[in-house]
Amino acid sequence: KILHCVSCLSVSSFLCSSSRTGESAELFIIPSSVSQPLAAPAPALRIIYFLLFAFVAFALAVRATSNSNSPTTSESEMPGLFGSCRTAAPAAGAAVEAACASSGSLRVVPHERLFVSEPEPRRFGNALNPSPGSEESKVWSNGNWLKSRFHFSFAEYTSGPGQFGCLRVMNDDLVQPARGFGTHPHGNMEIITYVVRGSLTHRDSEGNQETLGRGSVQFMTAGTGIEHSEHNLDPSTPLRFIQSWVLPRQRGLRPNYGSMVGDANAENARKNQWSHIVSDVDDKSSKTAVEINQDCNVFVAEIDAGTAVPALAVREGRQAYMLCVEGGFSAASGQQLRQHDGAEVKGPLPLELTAGSEGALVLVFEMASSEHARRDIR
Repeated sequence: KILHCVSCLSVSSFLCSSSRTGESAELFIIPSSVSQPLAAPAPALRIIYFLLFAFVAFALAVRATSNSNSPTTSESEMPGLFGSCRTAAPAAGAAVEAACASSGSLRVVPHERLFVSEPEPRRFGNALNPSPGSEESKVWSNGNWLKSRFHFSFAEYTSGPGQFGCLRVMNDDLVQPARGFGTHPHGNMEIITYVVRGSLTHRDSEGNQETLGRGSVQFMTAGTGIEHSEHNLDPSTPLRFIQSWVLPRQRGLRPNYGSMVGDANAENARKNQWSHIVSDVDDKSSKTAVEINQDCNVFVAEIDAGTAVPALAVREGRQAYMLCVEGGFSAASGQQLRQHDGAEVKGPLPLELTAGSEGALVLVFEMASSEHARRDIR
């Protein structure tokens, strides 16, 4: 009797309508008036009931597995995860269609997800912070000498993402006047620093010394080992720079230092277009002012308000990490980024950006694709 009732219930369930998200589902139960008590079935009939029950259970399991492996409607329309064109601006036209034909994605890393570090000043050889209301404090834009936003695990931040491809570190540093980082060592890393505003003074154990302003790029191949210091020697103007560390293709390289001065030519090169400022030293097809020992390219664009910059292609098998340095912009696929936001980009996908009302300054690190991805964003 039990087998008989279970079989009827299973058959009824299998015949009902079950579905994915957004569809209705019903379960029809056969009432007792229809399924009257029967005499104990013969052994042969018991076997038939058992086989019928087993078949129905197997069919239901296969159907459930099939449904769970299919993307739901909400997932396929989620632009932050899949780079879907369904939320793209209609004016983007053919460019958006090209992006949607690809399998690329753009996932925004909101600045609220970044780790903010404000270390004690004496740890890096600085004097104490000025007292609130003092003459020195009047030219400071922050209460502590340093405010740093970490995109990846660094220093006391140990629970964040470890890297994105060959990009190991991206720190957005704000250093107050007459403060800085005392002499400290580095090894086996390609270090790239982009000066956003103010003046950065560099000294190292190889005898290099230089002060660089807005739009300048400083780089070091730390290799077998180098020591350097970085200071804001200006008595009244805060310094902001983006320092990134790229893993080299091999260890034990000879230490090296170089820079690109952010002069009028550099400014014109990035005005409403992408300027290629860093490339792979082994890539003979590209020639940039800064070359590093890794398959990694860096682009910068300074975009006027309401202006669309020409597309930057992130091709199949490639990826990019994008930073909104200043202002804000929207991507053709619908996402919006504002100052300090980052984004993980997986190719193939054309980066088509339009600046907001304040304009935008954007950095892009392009590299070979990897499986790295943050787990705390969609």
